[in-house]
Amino acid sequence: MKTVITAKVRLYPNQEQVAQFKAVTKEYQRLCNLVSQWYFDNDCKVNRKKFNKEMYRYLRAESKEINSAMVQSTYRTVEARYKTVETQLKQRPYRYQDQNTGEWYHEKRDLSWLHKAVKFSRPQADYVRNINYSFVEQGSKISMNILGQRIKVAFNGNYLNFFDPNYKLGTAKLVQLKKHWFLHIPVTIETDDWEKEHNQHIIGLDRGLRQIVTSYDEKGKTSFKNGKAIAYKRREYAYLRSQLQSKGTKSAKRKLKRLSQKENRWISDVNHCLSKTLVDTYGQNSLFVLEDLSGVTFEKTNSNKNQTRELHSWAFYDLQTKLAYKARKSQVLIVSAKYTSQRCPKCGQIRKENRNYRIHRYDCVFCGFKTNDDRIGAMNLYELGKQYISGIENPKFELTNVTD
Repeated sequence: MKTVITAKVRLYPNQEQVAQFKAVTKEYQRLCNLVSQWYFDNDCKVNRKKFNKEMYRYLRAESKEINSAMVQSTYRTVEARYKTVETQLKQRPYRYQDQNTGEWYHEKRDLSWLHKAVKFSRPQADYVRNINYSFVEQGSKISMNILGQRIKVAFNGNYLNFFDPNYKLGTAKLVQLKKHWFLHIPVTIETDDWEKEHNQHIIGLDRGLRQIVTSYDEKGKTSFKNGKAIAYKRREYAYLRSQLQSKGTKSAKRKLKRLSQKENRWISDVNHCLSKTLVDTYGQNSLFVLEDLSGVTFEKTNSNKNQTRELHSWAFYDLQTKLAYKARKSQVLIVSAKYTSQRCPKCGQIRKENRNYRIHRYDCVFCGFKTNDDRIGAMNLYELGKQYISGIENPKFELTNVTD
């Protein structure tokens, strides 16, 4: 089983090296903009062979201090950016209204809708493993290419064991955040395959807003991670954003960017702690069952205007990803979320009216089972995990005729 994560390695350059980093990232940015314009002028229909024929020699002549591997990386960087833009365009179709009928229409968009080339506004540089960067001096420093030479830079070596034979390092990206420099290294982690017959625990994990995570295992143990403090902090961030957005000044925009980065780091840390606690609690050979939350919206339980959209954008997928790579010799199973909050885990009846959102209770009118509504979700996910262990590859609940 393979999992890909991004190791954000903090670098500690001296003043001279900082100037060198700034020079190489700005030059790489300039070349990316040249390639982007070429990509756009060719109707975004190019490939590596065409790049090597039309742009490679030109870029080498334009910037003799950028080595061959970095020049080749510019194409990959530009191609990846256009693919991202294409995905964003497809996700946001063009909406227009017929003036005669008043009917609304949606038209899917692609790269042909772009009016100009994608611009790379942020200095950056891609580093190919063992060509542009490598670990030296017994792993205490990173040797890196800059313009026309090679330097050695200290880094935080406690993030990951980069010499683990199960780790495969990819092409890294050199970026600056505030006054700090980072090398973002994609790490493919190969873990031992999880086997059903060796599974020791089944854990249903229900994710939400009031309770960020509710777990239920084979021993009937239920635990809750309350989201009240998290929701309060999210509202604080939302309030600060609204204040800065209302000003609209350049200074406010810079603060908005820093605020966003700070919030993302906080979210990542919360999910890191949650996933680590779950893995430490259940150990290896466990099956973690989570519902697929893509496209799922959460119902509001009150009309408080402070309950903004930001509260509903908690990074559930980030928790799922962190759990997947931390859970060695374990499996993370994603199942359909249909009826997991409506089904009674005791009698199997599915009735939406059994769940009372206002008081967070589930009362089965058929068998009389009563419990917390978040616990119901975790119990049903546990049941789907049992079905998966028994041999059902895609376990899910189906709506059947209701028995009165």
